[in-house]
Amino acid sequence: MGCTSCSTAKEGEVTGCQSKGGCSTGGCNRMNVMDWFADMPVSFNESFNIIEISFKKGARKGFYRNNSNLDLHRGELVVVEAAQGYDTGEVTMQGELVKLQMKKRKITERDDTIRNIMRVANEQDIKTLEEIRAKEHETMVRARAISRSMNLEMKIGDTEFQGDNKKVTIFYTADDRVDFRELVKIYAREFKVKIEMRQIGARQEAGRIGGIGTCGRELCCSTWLNDFKSVTTQTVRYQNLAINTDKLSGQCGRLKCCLNYELDTYNDALRKFPKHADKIDTEEGMAYLRKTEILKKQMWYIYEAQPGNVFKLDIEDVKELLAMNKAGKKPKSLDDFALEEIEKVDESKHEDLVGQVSLATLEEKERKKRRGKSHGNNRNRDKRR
Repeated sequence: MGCTSCSTAKEGEVTGCQSKGGCSTGGCNRMNVMDWFADMPVSFNESFNIIEISFKKGARKGFYRNNSNLDLHRGELVVVEAAQGYDTGEVTMQGELVKLQMKKRKITERDDTIRNIMRVANEQDIKTLEEIRAKEHETMVRARAISRSMNLEMKIGDTEFQGDNKKVTIFYTADDRVDFRELVKIYAREFKVKIEMRQIGARQEAGRIGGIGTCGRELCCSTWLNDFKSVTTQTVRYQNLAINTDKLSGQCGRLKCCLNYELDTYNDALRKFPKHADKIDTEEGMAYLRKTEILKKQMWYIYEAQPGNVFKLDIEDVKELLAMNKAGKKPKSLDDFALEEIEKVDESKHEDLVGQVSLATLEEKERKKRRGKSHGNNRNRDKRR
């Protein structure tokens, strides 16, 4: 979390700050940016009054004007203008860093879409917000049931009520165009509020729902990543990864965004590798490329007649050998250029403990245990007699 109150202990046990989302560092909120100037009393530009507001713990953010010159602090709940009615959100950033966030999203200070902050949220506003957040999950489940009963090819991913409880936004994913005009009418009669349907992608849906990735950390799309770039199978091939959709797919069902993180490094390294290096002709025979270690800048070759011997070569040596072949010359052997010969492992000396354990083996062990228990019980009965 980062705040000092998170280390609050009671009877030797760390209890945390128990702020339930009001942490001054914003650690309880998603998609936050560290505001290094939050505690500075002097502003760089006092005429700049735009503040970043977060809704539903970071699921959605927007910029609003503080024309009333309210004394606001990070983590404070405020009431802001909406297209119809008002909404309630949390102050996540103010000051100079808001300018950088607006520049990143290509929003100018003169943009007419920037609405105003009305007031600091009172007790009634906070109570209403807690009530509508509590019923959002139930609303989502009911919305899913209604859409399925109408056999619509769409998936309801999340729902979000406006702070005044007069509008609900239903987020959904669909592969094709969906005619939901009749569905909206049913939703309006069921929930008795204004309905807004908003289509999002699979990655945006995963970002709103959140979760833990295979790396053991929170999903990038729900913590900091908001620019989703396309990830193709070509990205996987450049990094010499096995195309296994189960391991390479994220919780959204698409290829993981993190496959793009190291792509530039691999592309830079691949430029130094020789082209058309699938085989090298030597006096001992033709050697074929078996494996490429891109970051180590090494290439592994094997002879067709001797598949058990693997030779690990540096890419500079491979370039030299290819130049010799192009000039009509053959090196004596790859052994003279190999960095290290990979020794074959005698698998007979090592027990395959995992392979030995099978369902039949476990069942046989269970039978032996039962027999031992039954024999022991019979012996005890004989002694008693």
